[in-house]
Amino acid sequence: MKLKIKKTAAAAGLVAVGVSLGSMWLSNTALWAESDATPGSVDDPVVTKSYVDKLVGGGSSENAQKELQAMMDAFKKELEAGKAGTSSEVVIVKPGQTLMAAAGAQFVLRAGKGVAYSSDVNGISNVTAGTDIKSGQAVPNNHLIIFPREGRGVMPDPNQTGPLTVLVLGGYELK
Repeated sequence: MKLKIKKTAAAAGLVAVGVSLGSMWLSNTALWAESDATPGSVDDPVVTKSYVDKLVGGGSSENAQKELQAMMDAFKKELEAGKAGTSSEVVIVKPGQTLMAAAGAQFVLRAGKGVAYSSDVNGISNVTAGTDIKSGQAVPNNHLIIFPREGRGVMPDPNQTGPLTVLVLGGYELK
């Protein structure tokens, strides 16, 4: 009988230890989950409208709308300022003229036979072919040409009689 009581007491003790350890583990898990949960995250996806209004607009949706409108107006001004120097235009270059590019301009020779012009030893960048075209060399048609500095351009081939048709993106000057 004493053995039966000891076994029952041991079983009850093991059950009590298991229950207490299990409850401690669950409470620690719940505390851990609550401390890392941020509003709006996967762990806590429900956010109230008042919280969002407070976070975004300082407490009122009118303030948020005003701030958003001001940001949109500033962005429109930036876009319009950026468009001013990047208009594309088709330019006809007659024999004897030179189409001089502004720094950063881009050309595509569409019709005619043209040659590169450079005021120094460096040439112009043929981005399509991945080459550098030196002054006096032929500029291929339908290739994107970038002018890294001023003082460079394209002119009709002196051995040809026809004009050039050039698509220009950026600033240029006919000389």
